[in-house]
Amino acid sequence: MAKYKWSFANVGGVTRVRIQSAEDIRHLGELDKKMWTVLSCPVNGLEISSESLSLMDTDGDGKLRLKEVVATAEWLCANLKEPKSLFAQTDEVEIANIADEAIAAVAKKIAGKENTISLAAVQAAIDGVTIEEQAVPAAPLEADVIAAYKEKSAEYAAYFEQEKLQKLGLALIPEETPKPGMSEKKFQEMGAQIAEWEAAKAAAEGANADALAAAQAEFMPLRKLLLLHRDFYRLLRNFVTLEDFYDLNDKTIASFQAGTLIIDQRACHLCIRVNDMGKHDAQAPLSGMYLLYCNCVNQKTGKTAQIVAAVTQGEIKNLSVGKNAVFYDNGGLDYDATVYKIIENPISIRQAFWTPYRKFSKWVEDKINKSAAEKDAKAFDDMTAKADAAAADPAAEKKPAFDIAKFAGIFAAIGMALGMIGAALASVAAGLAALTWWQNILVFICILLVISGPSMIMAWLKLRRRNLAPVLNANGWAVNADAIISVPFGRTLTEQVAFPLIKAPKMKGEMSNGKKWLIGIGITLIVLGIICLVLHLLGFCFCCFCFH
Repeated sequence: MAKYKWSFANVGGVTRVRIQSAEDIRHLGELDKKMWTVLSCPVNGLEISSESLSLMDTDGDGKLRLKEVVATAEWLCANLKEPKSLFAQTDEVEIANIADEAIAAVAKKIAGKENTISLAAVQAAIDGVTIEEQAVPAAPLEADVIAAYKEKSAEYAAYFEQEKLQKLGLALIPEETPKPGMSEKKFQEMGAQIAEWEAAKAAAEGANADALAAAQAEFMPLRKLLLLHRDFYRLLRNFVTLEDFYDLNDKTIASFQAGTLIIDQRACHLCIRVNDMGKHDAQAPLSGMYLLYCNCVNQKTGKTAQIVAAVTQGEIKNLSVGKNAVFYDNGGLDYDATVYKIIENPISIRQAFWTPYRKFSKWVEDKINKSAAEKDAKAFDDMTAKADAAAADPAAEKKPAFDIAKFAGIFAAIGMALGMIGAALASVAAGLAALTWWQNILVFICILLVISGPSMIMAWLKLRRRNLAPVLNANGWAVNADAIISVPFGRTLTEQVAFPLIKAPKMKGEMSNGKKWLIGIGITLIVLGIICLVLHLLGFCFCCFCFH
């Protein structure tokens, strides 16, 4: 037998198999397992009907595996004359396309004169099934009495047991213990009545459910066919390949994309539900993506969700733990979202350029805050200590005499430090003055590259390796190939706000933009001139001081 020839394409920067014909689906079992993008995925928590996925999950373990996908493909090809209709992803099938005679007969029975059968028509037929129900026995007592008995049964049973032990001298019931409102005999008779009724009720309801299921059973294969006819090809696009994820069509989303997070004037479309935070802690950092973990609550319905959103565009200065946002699921339901964890990674080369300066600025700010807090605390402690000492012994509070010798060394140290700083600045200024204007520009660029270069190189390397696979693996997927998120593709996953250019109305007495620019340039030149003059004078003075 000749080996089946598959077609391949570059999907997301990786060579993948394309499922694009009925023959591809017929031969799915022949596809090398190593070529599948996904080997297994969870049944629940995806944007594909969990009922459809459960129908494919034949062993009922909550995971859909490669062999079960192949078995589903074989079942569909056996029950459809032309499996190419699967590519339409609809819950309607032409009756003439149904290969199984029993299923086709049921479809004709429901459709009547129609040539197609829909899932809605089948569901209406299932809902319309009636049976002769077995009578459910009437309750022996009022509903509130039964509810009260169940609520108090454990308490009463414990009391009667203690009462027996007390009669034998083995226990003592405290006087304040409330007594049951009935005798033990009455309590037991009531319990027997309720238990007998509940058993008879459960038997009748079970028999009715079995009879209804048997009456509806003839419709179930057709219902399964229509569900899988709608959802199977979409599964293939998210299992054999990740075409739905990489498709740039706005209406196409991957089965794992849960919705959109609106935060800091951007829309993050790559949002995934979190199933196991422990696994995410271990796996997600390997993705190389900037990730926001959010707790989401819909105040009206009480529904909750835990999501992780990838930020692939923009700045990060306003993103922090505790920041509030809004999450919209694919059904349009909105949730109040709060960031509770951030995994930091580069978003762009531009953002990486400023990272060292932000870190240095934060370090300086933290140092200043820490120093100010320490000095404030010390000053307060000194003040309170002096106040306590003065209150204890007023005569002891004396102002010490000024000792000039004590400060001579301090003045000398300050002068030496300023001289060294001035000499260094003078050397730098002399060196820069010896260069031409374009050499000064090159020096400035080199300084920037020395500071920001390592950060930019690391960002470039990480951005080239951003991979969604670790995040999916943390959610229970077995991803068999990389799911690379390139810089251009990443821009499609996060939308930034784009405001139109609006000319602001001119206020009374406001200067024109031209005048503002001239004044700004003039002030800048004056400030730079003053700085250069001061540095020159300081360098000259300190150099003279050092030589003399």
